[in-house]
Amino acid sequence: MITSKPLSYVVRCTFAVLLCMPLFAWSATVLKIAAVSPDGSVWMKQLRVSGKTIETETAGRVQLKFYPGGVMGDDKAVLRKIRTGQLHGATFTSGGLVGIDPDFQMYSLPLVFNSREEAEAVRKVFDQRLVEGLRVRGFEGFGIAEIGFAYIMSQSPVRGVAEVKQQKIWIPDNDPGATRLMSSFGLSGIPLSIADVLTGLQTGLINTIAAPPVGAIALQWYTQVKHAVDMPLMYVYGTLAVQGKAFNKLSDADQAVVRKVLADAVAQVDALAKKDDASARAAVGAQGVAWITPTPEQTAEWRSLAKAANDRFAAEGFISAKLYADFQTELARLRSAP
Repeated sequence: MITSKPLSYVVRCTFAVLLCMPLFAWSATVLKIAAVSPDGSVWMKQLRVSGKTIETETAGRVQLKFYPGGVMGDDKAVLRKIRTGQLHGATFTSGGLVGIDPDFQMYSLPLVFNSREEAEAVRKVFDQRLVEGLRVRGFEGFGIAEIGFAYIMSQSPVRGVAEVKQQKIWIPDNDPGATRLMSSFGLSGIPLSIADVLTGLQTGLINTIAAPPVGAIALQWYTQVKHAVDMPLMYVYGTLAVQGKAFNKLSDADQAVVRKVLADAVAQVDALAKKDDASARAAVGAQGVAWITPTPEQTAEWRSLAKAANDRFAAEGFISAKLYADFQTELARLRSAP
């Protein structure tokens, strides 16, 4: 015999279900983002403001949770955590994206730019192309932000390739791009994590680095070097990228909000970084680091070796031959303009 439940019981159950429904309907999507930059840095200030804006403009449907200061490990570790779902995105340097899209390193090929003005002009043509390349490979990128030109900095005065070869040079651990950069000039290095560079300089494990002035100041490396080679060895930059699989779970409307807000944040970082790099270069000199200019013959040797290596990278498929050819064509056009 089947007995029916009292009406009051049914009402109570129905009411309980209705109370729970909004919790499911308004469950937030939390995008977990790692960053090497510490709290208080330009990157993190902009990202935290962006996170609040996104949460407000999506009515809480999308939230960003940040892990600053490299607590999630280096780029290699972060990529592994993204692939396993522990993270959804990160701020990456160009070298950190080798495992996703080697073409993203194009601007950081050795000595491809003669000046910041040249880099800025080329970026107007190629930035979006590089970001689209990330999307094709499963990552949503939100633009490119300059960090600055890296210069050779050392404890002893050096100018030419032969002199640098005699030094104990730092090379970023787990960075294939940096390894290729070193090999361009026949150099070998001592791999260390960024966190170990200062100690390495203090103990004599290394005595030479390549870094943008803003990075040398932020990480206190400038206190352990006395000389800097006034030659823009490589253009250093980064991006904020989120795995496409996570990004595509958002509604079209929420994707549009996230894309606009984060693209604006990266653009702000880019603009601020250019000002910071110029002032950091002056500050390094004011702190006692002497800027040394290579002779014309030494500069020609550096550039000849770099051009040969870059051509080889394209020929061997390290970067797209078509992209590299288009890049060289644009550089030639700019340099021939009156």
